Amino acid sequence: MTSLTITLPLPGTDAALFEYVLSSDDGLSVSAHACVPLALLPTARGEVVALVPAQALSWHQVKLPAGSVPRGWASERGNTRLRSILDGVLEDQLLDDPAQLHLALQPQAVSETLVWVAACDRTWLKSSLNALAQAGQAVGRIVPELTPQALADTVLVSGDADHPWVAGLQRRPAASGSQHADTASAAEEPANLLVCALNASAMTLLKASEDDSMAGQTFPLLLAEPAVAALAEAAFKRPVALQARAERLLQAAQSPWDMAQFDLAHASRDRRWARVTQALASGWHAPQWRAARLSVLALVLVNLVGLNAWAWREQAALNAQRAALRTVLLQTFPKVPVVVDAPLQMAREVAALQRASGTASGTDMDMENILAAFAAVAQKEYVAIAIEYIANEVRLKGPAVADTAALTAQLKAAGLRASAQGDQWLLSVGVQP
Repeated sequence: MTSLTITLPLPGTDAALFEYVLSSDDGLSVSAHACVPLALLPTARGEVVALVPAQALSWHQVKLPAGSVPRGWASERGNTRLRSILDGVLEDQLLDDPAQLHLALQPQAVSETLVWVAACDRTWLKSSLNALAQAGQAVGRIVPELTPQALADTVLVSGDADHPWVAGLQRRPAASGSQHADTASAAEEPANLLVCALNASAMTLLKASEDDSMAGQTFPLLLAEPAVAALAEAAFKRPVALQARAERLLQAAQSPWDMAQFDLAHASRDRRWARVTQALASGWHAPQWRAARLSVLALVLVNLVGLNAWAWREQAALNAQRAALRTVLLQTFPKVPVVVDAPLQMAREVAALQRASGTASGTDMDMENILAAFAAVAQKEYVAIAIEYIANEVRLKGPAVADTAALTAQLKAAGLRASAQGDQWLLSVGVQP
């Protein structure tokens, strides 16, 4: 499954060009690398990662107070309380107003320990992400180009021959008496992440860091891009390991960092849903799943054909029944001019014949039949003193009945709908039992 890593243009530079790295299907090697206008960015079948350049970030180490990092905070990055705490502890370290900066805390941060915080211009970051969104690039993660964890034992030289720059960790000198500190204390020793031009000042800082904090140990690995490899060897006076820029950017995109935190948390997709979609995309495009894809496609086609055949058969049977009813209606009642609803028209014609012959139909009952049905189940002593018949409804007035519920049930069984209203009974044709 391919992934697309897009490096955001630095603030103040030409924002019309975006550098990208497109991975191969396995996501581990580079398939394409170029710097193109926004509209010419390729489409990836997998995740889209926005890479924040190292020069656009500042790094700070802080110790958060107890309880400031809630459990499971990575799924609740919009925690305003944590953001307020970060603003407070970084106030003395930041050159700009914290409200103008976007802050991101390192993965799996723990309270009461030194943690790394990345800071960059909030307006620039949001405008860059909006530009990508308008171009149809749905960014899934925001990752820094370099992290302190990646530079823990590495010094990187990048750029070009005219503008080389170097990045590495400068550990602050340990306090007096701390030479025999335990390993945990050494791990919490504050450090600076330096990203600056490759010059004499940078070399002085980095070499001082090596002399102070790594005495007696192996020097950090010196990585350099091919364009500045000779400059790096001359500056550090030792061999360098070469790494292509595209490979380094692809490796940076695989970092566990995600800077879509706090006010940018809503702009990133839900991580669980992202994993589901990526797994589905991998299953759909991966070569090893080709047989499974073909099997699923064949199963879907077979079901579609079977459902359509079954529906066609049922529709043909229904049409045959309708044709048979139409034929019976026209043969029995040839005077019917147009057949619209054969069962309903046939019922009407049969009822008309019954009325013409003087026979009551199952749904037609005159006053005499209603009174006869009532007399068959009513008390022998019941004598109506008033009878009113309107629209197939008979209203009787007479003596009170002892058990109206039982009489109502008997009338219903006889096909009458009955209701008692004081000394009156309202009778009408009901549903046949």
